[in-house]
Amino acid sequence: MLNVTGAQTVWTGTGEELAGADVQCGDDGRIRSFDRTEGVETLDAAGCVVTPGLVNAHHHLLQTAFRTLPGTRGVPMAQWLPTMAAAYTAVGVDDELAHAAASAGLAEALLCGVTTVADHHLTWPPLTDGGVAIASATATAARELGARLVFVRGSARDDAETAAASAAAIAAALVPHGGVTDDGVVQVAVGPAGVHSDSPDTFRLMAEVAAAHGLRRRTQANEQVDVVIAAERHGRRPLQLLAEWGWLAPDVTLAHLCDLTPADLALVVESGVTATHAPGCDLPMGWGVAPMAALADAGVTVGLGTSGGGSNDAGHLLADARLALQVAPLAGRPVSAREVLGWATRGSADGLGRFDLGRLAVGARADLVCWDVTGVADAGVADPVAGLLWASPGRRPRHVVVGGRVVVRDGVLQTRPEADAVGRLQALLAARGTR
Repeated sequence: MLNVTGAQTVWTGTGEELAGADVQCGDDGRIRSFDRTEGVETLDAAGCVVTPGLVNAHHHLLQTAFRTLPGTRGVPMAQWLPTMAAAYTAVGVDDELAHAAASAGLAEALLCGVTTVADHHLTWPPLTDGGVAIASATATAARELGARLVFVRGSARDDAETAAASAAAIAAALVPHGGVTDDGVVQVAVGPAGVHSDSPDTFRLMAEVAAAHGLRRRTQANEQVDVVIAAERHGRRPLQLLAEWGWLAPDVTLAHLCDLTPADLALVVESGVTATHAPGCDLPMGWGVAPMAALADAGVTVGLGTSGGGSNDAGHLLADARLALQVAPLAGRPVSAREVLGWATRGSADGLGRFDLGRLAVGARADLVCWDVTGVADAGVADPVAGLLWASPGRRPRHVVVGGRVVVRDGVLQTRPEADAVGRLQALLAARGTR
């Protein structure tokens, strides 16, 4: 067992804030109580605000190996996509690269207070094993580091039957029916990239795999390029197509959702779909600010994601939460820090169908973050919970706990040397002649 003790405030993510409470993590990796038990391991959280582990609901971990590439900054998506594709081809996407990129990306996530990452993997070489090696390598990286992973078997212009067969093979290899391992560490979902790249057959067959294996579904919408292509090819808006293709439903999460028309917003609200906000990608790509406050006010579950290193070169979800807080008035009403923290924790988790994550409650997974609020960046801050976002844009946690296990202690990764994760990826890229 583990007692996280001495916190200034425990922000539970469920509407409660417990001043001076302890958090007791049981041997089963779940929260047992908010009382101290003597004689067990303790983790000093004095001077900290304790929150649930952050849940990054939309990432592309492979892109950790492809950050700030020439030709990918300040360009339209129609130019960005082939530039990234050429880089993937030059390096060679395989299980070795997937493991190295995921290791670096997940190490970064943990060091930024993110305990769960949804990895929408869209880039696939010709496959002989259904993609199981790449998916397994990514899951192995998560287990080595102590992070939780949602591996989303994506597709982007892939043959529909090949993509569906791959998704089925990955689900069979990695998870039981229902899509989540018993320890909650690995989850599998399916997700075409969007209507701009994938056919109705791909969406249909991926949905059949999801139904057969009990998986969640995810895709992207209103990234600008899909709006143009949907109009040119189908005379529709992307969300109209998703509705026609059976992909506006409560088991689906949509990332981005920029530039919504009133009719678009109504489709999202009426369908029961959940939304993932990714302002750290949307803004530099020029897509605008998604109207997440309006969606939330209409009852839509809102989560938060960073997207990948090709468009947002950091996996720092708290920094993107701060950005979401700051830009919200450009697309509607202002939002509060607590509301956005809710998106980055409970909202993201609920969109994944993971009601055991994203909150500090008895029986929930014991994933939590201790944020030190005693430094100069927090001097003069009247509300330390709000200050987590308003103050210190590059804030990193003191401690991170996943399933009752301390994976970051005093700012240092405990499960693998940070320098090792960095060195392995850099060495691999150098060996393949790209660095």
